[in-house]
Amino acid sequence: MTPAFVHHGGVTGVGSEPSVLLLHGAGMDHTVWRGLARHLAHHGWRVLSPDFPGHGRTPGPALESIEEMAAWVIRLLDDEGVSRTTVVGHSMGGLVALRLGAQIGPAVNGLVLVCSATRLDVHSELQQAADARNHKAVELILSWSFGAGGRMGGMSDPGVSALDTCRRVLERGLGVLGTDLRACSGYVSGSEDAAAIRVPSLVVSGSEDRMVRPNSAAALAGILTGAGFELVPGGGHMLMVQQPERVRRLVDGMLASGQLLGSQSDV
Repeated sequence: MTPAFVHHGGVTGVGSEPSVLLLHGAGMDHTVWRGLARHLAHHGWRVLSPDFPGHGRTPGPALESIEEMAAWVIRLLDDEGVSRTTVVGHSMGGLVALRLGAQIGPAVNGLVLVCSATRLDVHSELQQAADARNHKAVELILSWSFGAGGRMGGMSDPGVSALDTCRRVLERGLGVLGTDLRACSGYVSGSEDAAAIRVPSLVVSGSEDRMVRPNSAAALAGILTGAGFELVPGGGHMLMVQQPERVRRLVDGMLASGQLLGSQSDV
Protein backbone atom coordinates (compact mmCIF):
# COMPACT_ATOMS: atom_id res chain seq x y z
CA MET A 1 0.00 0.00 0.00
CA THR A 2 1.00 3.67 -0.29
CA PRO A 3 3.42 4.58 2.52
CA ALA A 4 1.32 6.10 5.28
CA PHE A 5 2.19 8.61 7.95
CA VAL A 6 0.85 7.46 11.31
CA HIS A 7 1.13 9.61 14.42
CA HIS A 8 1.54 7.55 17.60
CA GLY A 9 1.05 10.30 20.15
CA GLY A 10 4.75 10.67 20.79
CA VAL A 11 5.13 7.14 22.19
CA THR A 12 6.71 4.31 20.20
CA GLY A 13 7.80 0.77 20.92
CA VAL A 14 4.57 -0.31 22.66
CA GLY A 15 2.68 -3.54 21.99
CA SER A 16 -0.02 -3.93 19.40
CA GLU A 17 -2.87 -3.85 21.94
CA PRO A 18 -4.79 -2.24 23.46
CA SER A 19 -5.01 0.28 20.65
CA VAL A 20 -7.06 3.27 19.57
CA LEU A 21 -7.44 4.34 15.94
CA LEU A 22 -8.18 8.05 15.34
CA LEU A 23 -9.66 8.93 11.93
CA HIS A 24 -9.77 12.55 10.77
CA GLY A 25 -12.43 14.31 8.72
CA ALA A 26 -12.61 15.78 5.22
CA GLY A 27 -9.72 18.02 4.21
CA MET A 28 -8.03 17.50 7.57
CA ASP A 29 -5.15 15.43 8.95
CA HIS A 30 -3.86 13.81 12.13
CA THR A 31 -3.11 17.14 13.79
CA VAL A 32 -6.76 17.61 14.82
CA TRP A 33 -6.27 14.62 17.15
CA ARG A 34 -2.84 15.64 18.45
CA GLY A 35 -3.93 16.38 22.03
CA LEU A 36 -6.08 13.28 22.39
CA ALA A 37 -3.40 11.12 20.75
CA ARG A 38 -0.74 12.29 23.17
CA HIS A 39 -3.02 11.82 26.18
CA LEU A 40 -3.98 8.27 25.22
CA ALA A 41 -0.42 7.30 24.28
CA HIS A 42 0.80 8.36 27.72
CA HIS A 43 -1.95 6.39 29.48
CA GLY A 44 -1.21 2.92 28.20
CA TRP A 45 -2.81 2.89 24.76
CA ARG A 46 -1.17 2.27 21.44
CA VAL A 47 -2.36 5.16 19.27
CA LEU A 48 -2.67 5.12 15.51
CA SER A 49 -3.64 8.47 14.04
CA PRO A 50 -3.04 8.22 10.28
CA ASP A 51 -3.19 10.82 7.54
CA PHE A 52 -5.38 9.44 4.77
CA PRO A 53 -3.72 9.33 1.32
CA GLY A 54 -3.22 12.82 -0.06
CA HIS A 55 -3.62 14.38 3.39
CA GLY A 56 -0.98 15.73 5.72
CA ARG A 57 2.20 13.71 5.36
CA THR A 58 0.80 10.71 3.46
CA PRO A 59 1.37 10.82 -0.33
CA GLY A 60 -1.63 10.96 -2.65
CA PRO A 61 -3.74 10.66 -4.55
CA ALA A 62 -6.73 11.04 -2.26
CA LEU A 63 -9.12 8.09 -2.18
CA GLU A 64 -12.45 8.67 -3.87
CA SER A 65 -14.87 6.70 -1.70
CA ILE A 66 -15.53 5.80 1.91
CA GLU A 67 -15.27 2.15 0.93
CA GLU A 68 -11.75 2.71 -0.46
CA MET A 69 -10.75 4.54 2.71
CA ALA A 70 -12.01 1.69 4.89
CA ALA A 71 -10.11 -0.86 2.78
CA TRP A 72 -6.99 1.29 3.10
CA VAL A 73 -7.38 1.40 6.90
CA ILE A 74 -7.77 -2.39 7.05
CA ARG A 75 -4.47 -2.77 5.21
CA LEU A 76 -2.88 -0.20 7.51
CA LEU A 77 -3.97 -2.13 10.62
CA ASP A 78 -2.54 -5.31 9.13
CA ASP A 79 0.77 -3.58 8.37
CA GLU A 80 0.87 -2.22 11.92
CA GLY A 81 0.16 -5.65 13.41
CA VAL A 82 -3.09 -4.54 15.06
CA SER A 83 -5.78 -7.22 15.30
CA ARG A 84 -8.30 -5.34 17.47
CA THR A 85 -8.84 -1.65 18.05
CA THR A 86 -11.27 0.95 19.29
CA VAL A 87 -12.08 3.44 16.52
CA VAL A 88 -12.69 7.16 17.04
CA GLY A 89 -13.82 8.96 13.89
CA HIS A 90 -14.74 12.57 13.15
CA SER A 91 -17.23 13.45 10.39
CA MET A 92 -15.85 11.69 7.28
CA GLY A 93 -13.72 9.60 9.62
CA GLY A 94 -16.94 8.56 11.33
CA LEU A 95 -18.27 7.22 8.05
CA VAL A 96 -15.07 5.23 7.58
CA ALA A 97 -15.48 3.93 11.14
CA LEU A 98 -19.02 2.74 10.33
CA ARG A 99 -17.76 0.89 7.27
CA LEU A 100 -14.97 -0.68 9.32
CA GLY A 101 -17.38 -1.76 12.04
CA ALA A 102 -19.62 -3.44 9.50
CA GLN A 103 -16.77 -5.09 7.58
CA ILE A 104 -14.39 -6.31 10.25
CA GLY A 105 -16.84 -6.60 13.17
CA PRO A 106 -14.89 -8.57 15.82
CA ALA A 107 -11.71 -6.60 15.09
CA VAL A 108 -13.42 -3.42 16.34
CA ASN A 109 -13.77 -3.20 20.12
CA GLY A 110 -15.94 -0.09 20.08
CA LEU A 111 -16.74 3.13 18.26
CA VAL A 112 -16.79 6.80 19.18
CA LEU A 113 -18.32 8.81 16.34
CA VAL A 114 -17.83 12.56 16.66
CA CYS A 115 -20.11 14.87 14.67
CA SER A 116 -21.07 12.18 12.19
CA ALA A 117 -24.21 10.56 10.81
CA THR A 118 -25.27 7.72 8.53
CA ARG A 119 -24.86 10.02 5.55
CA LEU A 120 -23.23 13.40 5.04
CA ASP A 121 -25.02 15.33 2.31
CA VAL A 122 -22.80 18.16 1.09
CA HIS A 123 -24.26 21.55 0.17
CA SER A 124 -23.82 22.23 -3.56
CA GLU A 125 -22.19 25.63 -2.92
CA LEU A 126 -19.58 24.01 -0.69
CA GLN A 127 -18.91 21.21 -3.16
CA GLN A 128 -18.45 23.65 -6.05
CA ALA A 129 -16.05 25.82 -4.07
CA ALA A 130 -14.06 22.78 -2.91
CA ASP A 131 -13.85 21.38 -6.45
CA ALA A 132 -12.44 24.72 -7.60
CA ARG A 133 -10.01 24.75 -4.66
CA ASN A 134 -11.49 28.11 -3.76
CA HIS A 135 -10.77 29.39 -0.26
CA LYS A 136 -14.49 30.07 0.01
CA ALA A 137 -14.88 26.35 0.83
CA VAL A 138 -12.76 26.78 3.95
CA GLU A 139 -14.77 29.78 5.11
CA LEU A 140 -18.09 28.01 4.47
CA ILE A 141 -17.04 25.04 6.58
CA LEU A 142 -15.85 27.28 9.38
CA SER A 143 -19.05 29.35 9.30
CA TRP A 144 -21.15 26.18 9.67
CA SER A 145 -18.83 24.53 12.19
CA PHE A 146 -18.50 27.10 14.97
CA GLY A 147 -21.12 28.67 17.16
CA ALA A 148 -20.69 32.04 18.81
CA GLY A 149 -18.57 30.62 21.65
CA GLY A 150 -16.18 28.90 19.28
CA ARG A 151 -15.46 32.16 17.50
CA MET A 152 -14.20 33.76 20.71
CA GLY A 153 -11.03 31.70 21.13
CA GLY A 154 -12.42 28.69 22.91
CA MET A 155 -9.14 26.85 23.58
CA SER A 156 -7.72 25.83 26.94
CA ASP A 157 -4.32 27.19 25.88
CA PRO A 158 -4.18 30.99 26.29
CA GLY A 159 -3.98 32.89 23.02
CA VAL A 160 -4.95 29.93 20.84
CA SER A 161 -8.04 30.12 18.63
CA ALA A 162 -9.93 26.93 17.74
CA LEU A 163 -11.32 28.61 14.63
CA ASP A 164 -7.92 29.73 13.35
CA THR A 165 -6.41 26.33 14.14
CA CYS A 166 -9.04 24.63 11.98
CA ARG A 167 -8.64 27.25 9.25
CA ARG A 168 -4.93 26.43 8.94
CA VAL A 169 -5.62 22.68 8.77
CA LEU A 170 -8.32 23.08 6.12
CA GLU A 171 -6.13 25.38 4.06
CA ARG A 172 -3.48 22.66 3.99
CA GLY A 173 -6.08 20.15 2.83
CA LEU A 174 -7.89 22.33 0.30
CA GLY A 175 -6.44 20.37 -2.61
CA VAL A 176 -8.23 17.16 -1.53
CA LEU A 177 -11.32 18.64 0.10
CA GLY A 178 -13.49 18.31 -3.00
CA THR A 179 -12.62 14.62 -3.39
CA ASP A 180 -13.36 14.00 0.29
CA LEU A 181 -16.73 15.74 0.15
CA ARG A 182 -17.76 13.73 -2.90
CA ALA A 183 -16.79 10.56 -1.06
CA CYS A 184 -19.04 11.59 1.83
CA SER A 185 -21.99 12.31 -0.45
CA GLY A 186 -21.44 9.04 -2.29
CA TYR A 187 -21.55 6.85 0.82
CA VAL A 188 -25.14 5.56 0.87
CA SER A 189 -24.85 2.42 2.98
CA GLY A 190 -24.41 4.16 6.33
CA SER A 191 -27.73 3.03 7.80
CA GLU A 192 -27.18 -0.54 6.66
CA ASP A 193 -23.62 -0.59 7.99
CA ALA A 194 -24.68 0.92 11.33
CA ALA A 195 -27.42 -1.67 11.75
CA ALA A 196 -24.86 -4.46 11.31
CA ILE A 197 -22.58 -3.20 14.12
CA ARG A 198 -22.72 -5.00 17.48
CA VAL A 199 -20.08 -3.27 19.59
CA PRO A 200 -20.29 -0.55 22.26
CA SER A 201 -20.73 2.78 20.51
CA LEU A 202 -21.02 6.42 21.44
CA VAL A 203 -22.18 9.23 19.14
CA VAL A 204 -21.08 12.73 20.15
CA SER A 205 -22.64 15.88 18.71
CA GLY A 206 -22.30 19.62 19.26
CA SER A 207 -25.46 21.60 19.85
CA GLU A 208 -24.26 24.31 17.43
CA ASP A 209 -23.01 22.02 14.66
CA ARG A 210 -24.55 23.08 11.34
CA MET A 211 -22.44 20.73 9.23
CA VAL A 212 -23.94 17.60 10.80
CA ARG A 213 -27.05 18.58 12.72
CA PRO A 214 -27.55 17.03 16.17
CA ASN A 215 -30.76 15.31 15.04
CA SER A 216 -28.83 13.51 12.31
CA ALA A 217 -26.21 12.38 14.82
CA ALA A 218 -28.95 11.25 17.22
CA ALA A 219 -30.57 9.26 14.40
CA LEU A 220 -27.28 7.41 13.91
CA ALA A 221 -27.19 6.57 17.62
CA GLY A 222 -30.71 5.21 17.29
CA ILE A 223 -29.63 2.74 14.60
CA LEU A 224 -26.48 1.51 16.37
CA THR A 225 -27.40 -1.26 18.81
CA GLY A 226 -27.30 0.06 22.37
CA ALA A 227 -25.38 3.21 21.47
CA GLY A 228 -25.04 6.21 23.74
CA PHE A 229 -25.63 9.76 22.56
CA GLU A 230 -23.89 12.82 23.98
CA LEU A 231 -24.98 16.35 23.08
CA VAL A 232 -22.31 18.90 24.00
CA PRO A 233 -23.81 22.32 24.73
CA GLY A 234 -22.18 25.06 22.67
CA GLY A 235 -20.13 22.58 20.67
CA GLY A 236 -19.64 22.90 16.95
CA HIS A 237 -18.57 20.54 14.18
CA MET A 238 -14.87 20.77 15.09
CA LEU A 239 -15.66 19.52 18.56
CA MET A 240 -12.35 17.75 19.25
CA VAL A 241 -10.52 21.06 18.59
CA GLN A 242 -13.05 23.40 20.17
CA GLN A 243 -13.71 21.32 23.30
CA PRO A 244 -10.80 18.85 23.46
CA GLU A 245 -11.09 18.19 27.20
CA ARG A 246 -14.74 17.21 26.85
CA VAL A 247 -13.99 14.81 24.02
CA ARG A 248 -11.05 13.39 25.96
CA ARG A 249 -13.24 12.67 28.99
CA LEU A 250 -15.82 10.91 26.87
CA VAL A 251 -13.23 8.74 25.14
CA ASP A 252 -11.53 8.02 28.47
CA GLY A 253 -14.83 6.95 29.98
CA MET A 254 -15.54 4.43 27.27
CA LEU A 255 -12.03 3.00 27.25
CA ALA A 256 -11.85 2.74 31.04
CA SER A 257 -15.11 0.91 31.59
CA GLY A 258 -15.83 -0.83 28.31
CA GLN A 259 -19.26 0.72 28.57
CA LEU A 260 -20.59 3.95 27.13
CA LEU A 261 -20.92 6.75 29.60
CA GLY A 262 -22.69 9.18 27.25
CA SER A 263 -25.72 11.07 28.50
CA GLN A 264 -27.62 14.19 27.62
CA SER A 265 -26.21 16.12 30.57
CA ASP A 266 -22.98 18.05 30.90
CA VAL A 267 -19.98 16.28 32.44
